[in-house]
Amino acid sequence: MNIYKERILELRKLIDHYNDEYYINDKSVISDREFDNLLNELIKLEKKYPEFDDLNSPSKRVGGGITKKFNVAKHTYPMYSLNNTYTKNEVIDWDIRVKKKLGIDEIEYTCELKYDGASINLIYEDGILVKGITRGNGVEGDDVTLNVKTIKDIPLKLSGKFPKRIEVRGEIILPLNEFKNLNRIRQLNGEKPFMNPRNTASGSLKLQDSNEVAKRPLKAFIYAAINDESVDISHYNSLVNARANGFLIPDSIVRANSLDEVFGFINLWRNNKSNLNYEIDGVVIKVNNINYQKTLGHTSKFPRWAIAFKYDSERATTEIKSLRYQVGRTGSVTPVANLSPVLLSGTIIKSASLHNEDQILKLNLRIGDKVFIEKGGEIIPKIVGVDQKYRGKESDKIRFIDNCPECNSKLIRSKNQSNHYCENENECRPQIIGKIQHFISKEAMDIDGIGNETVIQLYDNKLIKNIADLYKLKFTDLIKLDRMAEKSINNLMDGIEKSKNNPYEKVLFGLGIRFVGKTVAKKIIEKFPNIDNLINASYDDLNETNNIGDKIAKSLIKFFRDQININLINELKYFGLNFNKSDKTLSSNILTGKSFVISGTFEFHTREEIKSIVELNGGKISSSISSKTSYILAGKSMGPKKKIKANKLGVNVIDEKEFLKMLEL
Repeated sequence: MNIYKERILELRKLIDHYNDEYYINDKSVISDREFDNLLNELIKLEKKYPEFDDLNSPSKRVGGGITKKFNVAKHTYPMYSLNNTYTKNEVIDWDIRVKKKLGIDEIEYTCELKYDGASINLIYEDGILVKGITRGNGVEGDDVTLNVKTIKDIPLKLSGKFPKRIEVRGEIILPLNEFKNLNRIRQLNGEKPFMNPRNTASGSLKLQDSNEVAKRPLKAFIYAAINDESVDISHYNSLVNARANGFLIPDSIVRANSLDEVFGFINLWRNNKSNLNYEIDGVVIKVNNINYQKTLGHTSKFPRWAIAFKYDSERATTEIKSLRYQVGRTGSVTPVANLSPVLLSGTIIKSASLHNEDQILKLNLRIGDKVFIEKGGEIIPKIVGVDQKYRGKESDKIRFIDNCPECNSKLIRSKNQSNHYCENENECRPQIIGKIQHFISKEAMDIDGIGNETVIQLYDNKLIKNIADLYKLKFTDLIKLDRMAEKSINNLMDGIEKSKNNPYEKVLFGLGIRFVGKTVAKKIIEKFPNIDNLINASYDDLNETNNIGDKIAKSLIKFFRDQININLINELKYFGLNFNKSDKTLSSNILTGKSFVISGTFEFHTREEIKSIVELNGGKISSSISSKTSYILAGKSMGPKKKIKANKLGVNVIDEKEFLKMLEL
């Protein structure tokens, strides 16, 4: 076979694979720059050897494939990719081409941040949102209308002046602070944390249950508004008008009258992107005049009137000094590389997770290797490669351990699992401590007066060995411990006593059964209203329950077949914990149609109790303030930013007493 044809076929196969991984499986297998290099090589070869042309070549497609979970819908106007540049000279060359094509010497550009999220096309007719479509392959995408309607930044009805039909395009993103919080909750629930904000945002749009999407704190940053009626020839003004209609247009967008101003914008955000609460991977430069855009037109893949300047991921080189293994509360064993300290994106990095054995084998790691590290999602340090010039000794090749580093039990790895597990859950120290820490956490039993460090202290002093032992603690034993004063002991004992009033769903979640998170616990108690029903349930009973599949059913069966767990539940019953579903129905509908943001701490109730009162009276809890928020229920230590935002949006701020008066409690 001709060597050039062979290379062309190889490149097409590679690019199709990476497109599928990115657009369908939401995995970034290689960097943007590596992908662009492959694509550019293919385009050059196809141009040089037209005899090997193929209409289905990825060079002629706008993007990746379409998933079949949703109905497919066509875009009225194609959603093109952007041509990526990485150097100043490439931007200068583009500017020369644009001016030559238009026959002018001066031109106004807009500069916008390139948000790293999931592209969406929102279609409005007569001011009403009628369809939300993912980018898909640029010509057609998935109809995710029900899901986008749950995103608070997306208006369901336009309020200002609007044309009969308009397509509004933007990027669905997950703010970094919300991403961290989401992963914290998932880890408390014994669930695998999400890899990065971009994939999480994209995956959220494709969830089948829009109720689950509504729980994700997604935002929509708008970058284009397209219609045939507009007489305005300014792209910048079209976004200003979109902002007036309720769309979220970041203030960072600017107009630039020269390349010096463009490069100033690029450098400004290169130095300040770490201060943003969302991910960007570069800057988008557009010709501002819409008539000029039409004149410039498109190639088969890119608009000629826009270009993306991509920032390289910040990378550092360091050495693997040693390896340690961490055991989680579910028994999952995670390898962690101890690194020579190195500065990366403003923080000193001393370690990086290697995730599992497969990752170690993939990179063929050795102690002493010089490795390249980046921050995944600008947050989590990850090893992305090895400097082949500076390898450790072959004899120091890393081999995954066979036994638990804590209790020496044989590790198990099932066929369908990527992680190794220690199954000695009742005698392995970090698993025991982790289960107790999970039980007391805010998401579970929310026991005041006791924190993670206190749990370790109590365990190491042999005062507790499981969650039931918390209810056996005595003042006389606690007063002997370091840093335990009378007041703190009374708070701890009071918190433990109050926890007996928690509902069955919190107790069930607090047991720490693998794969049983908060949502699953709620689904379980609907079908099995008391613990005895659940203990005696068959595999088929469990597997047929809504939101419980094979994996969760097997985990529940295994948990309840262990006599140690049955004895634990019997002890908790004896101490008065609730293992029956409450018959309590909606207390009233006085708060129906009202949404509340809860902030700060309260005098008469805990935050969880406040949330429960709101929901029992028909209200809804929101995690963020918007123009649709009815009230901010403010306790002590409410953040000043929330107060400023509330005042700006005209949202009522009430305290606990006003709230209780509203309910006549």
